Amino acid sequence: MLERNMPLDYYITISISEDKLSAFILITHAEEDFKVTINQLEDLLSAAHIVHGIDRTQLIQISADPKLFYNQKVVIAKGIKSVEGQNGSIKFIYDFDNNEKKPLELEDGRVNYKEVISINNVKKGQLIGQRFLATEGTPGKAVTGEALYTKAGKEARFKLGKNVVTDADQMGMYSTIDGMVVKTDRDKVNVFPIYEVTGDVDYNIGNIDFIGTVVVRGNVLPGFKIRASGDIRVTGGVEAAELEADGSIEINAGIVGQNKAHLKAGKNVKSSFIQDAFVEAGEELNVSQSIMHSTIRAGKAVNCNGSKGLIVGGSIQAGERVTARTIGNSMSTTTVIEVGVLPELRNEMLQLRNQLKLHMENMDKTDKALSLLDQLAAAGQLGPDKVAMRIKLNHTKKQAIEEQHTIKDRIFEIEKSLEDSENAKVEVLSTIYGGSKIVIGRYTKFIKDPTSRMSFRLSDGDISMSAYV
Repeated sequence: MLERNMPLDYYITISISEDKLSAFILITHAEEDFKVTINQLEDLLSAAHIVHGIDRTQLIQISADPKLFYNQKVVIAKGIKSVEGQNGSIKFIYDFDNNEKKPLELEDGRVNYKEVISINNVKKGQLIGQRFLATEGTPGKAVTGEALYTKAGKEARFKLGKNVVTDADQMGMYSTIDGMVVKTDRDKVNVFPIYEVTGDVDYNIGNIDFIGTVVVRGNVLPGFKIRASGDIRVTGGVEAAELEADGSIEINAGIVGQNKAHLKAGKNVKSSFIQDAFVEAGEELNVSQSIMHSTIRAGKAVNCNGSKGLIVGGSIQAGERVTARTIGNSMSTTTVIEVGVLPELRNEMLQLRNQLKLHMENMDKTDKALSLLDQLAAAGQLGPDKVAMRIKLNHTKKQAIEEQHTIKDRIFEIEKSLEDSENAKVEVLSTIYGGSKIVIGRYTKFIKDPTSRMSFRLSDGDISMSAYV
């Protein structure tokens, strides 16, 4: 029985946690026969201003048998915890924090040690990063019923560097140029149009594929590749490497290709010398010293007219003009100079003629097989399998004839363009040696003896020679 003169709160203590998210009941000083009703418990909670999250099941258990809960701090109500707002964030299309250089692992498990650097290429107008807004947070509720407010998340802001902009709502960051995305000091994001290597292109750098201009302040070592949508400039030399630029290529110290170097420029190529290399220029190729034992193709002109200005060995093709101080040498090294048609057209014609030759050989084989089948048919010895073969061979022959006509028509078109070579010329400022071959359009002239200061042009269906002025 409850003692008469003692109030209920003498036996039962109600407490609230500091964060107001929990309320507790503690029963003390009670005898074995202590009793309490649910209504009395609820009155105690109400007196303590506890109105939210009350565990009525727990109240029922306590009232049913209080002695099970003597001297225990029992949770009797729980509030709702507030949730802090999430900070805003920015998501970039590239991982700026991953600066560790690792070789590329191929699908078969092998490792390509030349692919160790990743350039963050981006095009003009391309999205670089997205901003996500902070959230306000969710208020909680104390066991006393009052709201538990929380702080909102902090907004993230773009840190703009060079050549980047945001949209009107500052929710997206965009590049204003083609280039390389770089995060610099104070986490500013920039787009630079030039990728610069302060040293050699070697295993520390790896192959380069860049959407802008590449500058190498060193050499390009054998086996490495550089691809640039802009220009490529190398202050050192290029060895047995591959360089391709949509713009121009400039090599200060020259090219030693070891018959493995391949350079291709959409515009111009400039180098001090070229040796044992394959070089293509969409417009002009300019060499100050020498071109030796190389394959050169230029859409307009090849100029090798510096103080040395030597072209010896290999093949030089230009759409309009080749100018050199010296062509060939006293040992009559075969040197071929071709002008008057775009190199790709001349090379296409050579390929077409090879294709036509192969077609003719295959046609001859088809005709012999058909002739044999015709003889078997005349003798009544043509079985079903041979009939099918005969039909198939006739179909193949028809297709081959159509393809031959197409090839011949294209060869004729190119030959007509070869006729239009009146302005094409080869200019020799000093000496052209025996062993050299001049090709202008569809005409060829072999040089037998050394000749000085000469200009070669087409005249009256032949290659004429006149004094270089």
